[in-house]
Amino acid sequence: MKLIHRIGYYLGGFSIGLVVLAFFLSGKKTSCDYSPNARTIKNISKKKKTYTDVAMVTMNTYSLDTLDVSNLIKTGDVNFSESDTKADGCKTYLIENTYNNKDLEMLVKNCDSTATILSLEFVKN
Repeated sequence: MKLIHRIGYYLGGFSIGLVVLAFFLSGKKTSCDYSPNARTIKNISKKKKTYTDVAMVTMNTYSLDTLDVSNLIKTGDVNFSESDTKADGCKTYLIENTYNNKDLEMLVKNCDSTATILSLEFVKN
């Protein structure tokens, strides 16, 4: 078999495979959350959120609502070196983000069924 025929068969099979793959994955909500940061953020985002009194005071002071906090979590970065990931049960994560050009640090306690926002703190530069 000539090399050109081999390449033709390969490309034909590859293109059929891509079409079949696109057909099966088109209706599903697939995502590529492979990094530890993306998996942690996704896990926290899908849970019911509760807020401590300290977090509520900060939210009221800076006119943040729960939708703003949810968006800050989804677009934030987890600082794993400052987080408590070795705890049994509920792990505590430090999520860093910016809000109105100010650096924000959010401490989140991630349990099995709920995520508790422990504190929101604007960091001085």
